[in-house]
Amino acid sequence: MNYQTIQVRFDQSVCYLKLYRPQANNCINKSMIEECQHALAACGDSVHIVVLEGLPDIFCLGADFQELQTDTANQTEIDPVPEYLYHFWTQLAHGPFISIAHVRGKVNAGGVGFVAACDIVLADKTAEFSLSELLFGLFPACVMPFLIRRIGFQKAHYMALTTKPVAIQQALEWGLVDASEHNSDTLLRKHLLRLNHLSKSAIQRYKTYMNSLDDILTQARPSAIAANRKLFSDPTNLEKIDRYTRTGLFPWES
Repeated sequence: MNYQTIQVRFDQSVCYLKLYRPQANNCINKSMIEECQHALAACGDSVHIVVLEGLPDIFCLGADFQELQTDTANQTEIDPVPEYLYHFWTQLAHGPFISIAHVRGKVNAGGVGFVAACDIVLADKTAEFSLSELLFGLFPACVMPFLIRRIGFQKAHYMALTTKPVAIQQALEWGLVDASEHNSDTLLRKHLLRLNHLSKSAIQRYKTYMNSLDDILTQARPSAIAANRKLFSDPTNLEKIDRYTRTGLFPWES
């Protein structure tokens, strides 16, 4: 497949999947979700590690407001296909491979969902995480089950309410990031050297068991998707998004 929003390469048992929309701050659009799913489907039996990466200074900044504005103006479906995005994140969490988020730079909104869904999160010292949705009258409906699963209810709740960035040290203390070094490429290589010794069958059996101990992703799916759809069909919310896209002004700014 000729990918437009991601870059994919395979190195023996490892699939490197890079979110790649530099002109749009690595924001999530429909094409990115579809291409990510296609890349995972192409992994096959030989891949037992998936490394998810972003740009050097921006991992992912969430939904593409520009695309939402265009869809609204054209009176086409403005919903950012939450089922497909939730399904992809669930694949990262439940799939028969070890998923590793290699994070550098800023991560916001839906970008946090990509990170929280992964089995292991590695980051450099520039990594910074935030949930900005409430500033626009939205909330991170689909992100929250994955984030709660990783860091717990109250810390996820605090992130959503305050909307303020969480720096790397705090992320480490909360368990949002598992390990961090200034040179995260070296950190990733160290982990791959160790993880490559594990067989795909062992990984699959282990993850099946672990996911049976915590079924929040399956249980929360219907309500998360329904809430997301409601938020992105609210005319008031769409007006706030449209205004921000056109002017760069937050809802409280004149």
